[in-house]
Amino acid sequence: MKVQQFLDHHGLKQNPFSQEDAQTDPLFQQFCARGTFHPAWDKIYGDPATPSTAVVFGEKGSGKTALRLQIVEHTAEHNKANPDNRVFIIEYDDFNPFLDCFNEKMAWPGGTPERTLTKWRLWDHIDCILSIAVTRLIDDVLDERTHGAPQPFEVVGDKLQNMTRSQKRDLLLLAAFYDRSTHVSPQHRWTSLRRKLRFQNWKTWWQLGLGAGVSLGLFGLLAQLGSLKQFGQWWTWVILIAAWAPFLYKHGQLTWLSWKIKRQVRVLDRHVNPLREVLSGFEAGDLIGQPLPARERSDDRYELLGKLLAILKSLGFTSVTVLVDRVDEPHLINGSPDRMKAFLWPMFDNKFLKLAGLGFKLLLPVEVSFYLAKEDKEFYERSRLDKQNLIRSLEWTGESLYDLANDRIRASNPQNQAAASKLKSWFDDSISEPELVSTLARLRVPRHLFKFLHRLLVEHCHRYTDESPKWQISRETLQSTLAVYMRDLEAYDRGLGTG
Repeated sequence: MKVQQFLDHHGLKQNPFSQEDAQTDPLFQQFCARGTFHPAWDKIYGDPATPSTAVVFGEKGSGKTALRLQIVEHTAEHNKANPDNRVFIIEYDDFNPFLDCFNEKMAWPGGTPERTLTKWRLWDHIDCILSIAVTRLIDDVLDERTHGAPQPFEVVGDKLQNMTRSQKRDLLLLAAFYDRSTHVSPQHRWTSLRRKLRFQNWKTWWQLGLGAGVSLGLFGLLAQLGSLKQFGQWWTWVILIAAWAPFLYKHGQLTWLSWKIKRQVRVLDRHVNPLREVLSGFEAGDLIGQPLPARERSDDRYELLGKLLAILKSLGFTSVTVLVDRVDEPHLINGSPDRMKAFLWPMFDNKFLKLAGLGFKLLLPVEVSFYLAKEDKEFYERSRLDKQNLIRSLEWTGESLYDLANDRIRASNPQNQAAASKLKSWFDDSISEPELVSTLARLRVPRHLFKFLHRLLVEHCHRYTDESPKWQISRETLQSTLAVYMRDLEAYDRGLGTG
């Protein structure tokens, strides 16, 4: 007997339990993202118009990635309905590029990843977030849509006119420090952005013009007098050095500044000469007093973050939501709770998590939550987790898993949901609904629910032929398949230490 025969009999067009990861699950993305929620959804999502922080711990397969995708989906709907009050989403979930660069700069020969990650600081997180946001923002500005409706998170070209000169300078500064696009050279991309913003910087050429002008004038004068042999005598060198001194002084200072920025921005691979060339495009007055990521402190990063928020506000984004997910996946962390703690703990700072106009959704592995009980009073005073909508465990009851299964069954026949049966009708009449709910409760999270029901379907269909099908799963098949799955699940938990 084929699985599709069983599904057709129960009014389903596809297997609702064949996928395990929300990020690659078309059924979830097309139908379930808007109508299937965890019971704590309202607390986690909040109100997009007034962003709030939520700290969520959940075991593997509990739906953290699904929550992230749902937050993006619902925020996109909010942006469509409120084009002048949009929310900018920063998905902070691909850590490998940042951690690789950090490891290259900070790792000692023969040192362990644990030791390297103990050097991770809050400003490294801010640098990462700024890099993601600035790169995407510049992509939108340079690839401005010329026709059709703007996308929910896209920069509208008309809004660029709302930016003041100081905001254009701030965006160019952020681009110099944090743009990590590799499509073209940094200098070319920065110049394209400057032209797009119509930011004039012709005054930055006066030092070069002075040196070149005096050099050409001196050469021309000596040629006119027929005294080219005197070119190279001591007095000509005095004139040339005096003429080129402003240019050399400026670029000497910028080289030193670029080296300090390269050294302190530890999550990006910045090169001194390209950065110096970009910074030379600013007038001296545009750099004086500006926050620069050239020191080991978070104050400058907070100011740069404030500049980004002001730029986004002028572009129609009144707030920003940062989604943190997949912390256990980078190969430098490799699922280690100790490494995850070293990476995450600097982020638990109330000033950072409660920054005006900024909301964080931290979707974290449950393994890290066990460290919270070991922290001292100073940690809780600094993090103020009592104000961060803390959810210590993204739990699913048997009832919520049962409802989730029925939602996916209905979504498997979107054209005629009434024809789709409920999960209870898949089983023998001797199996009551409370018994089925209590059985599903042992699976704990959606991923195990999907795996088990898929395995149960396959096991049931293997027991019957196409000529003699059976449309209900027996108690014996349910119990035997559950026993094998729970044994595998216990072995999995022991191997991964998920507690």
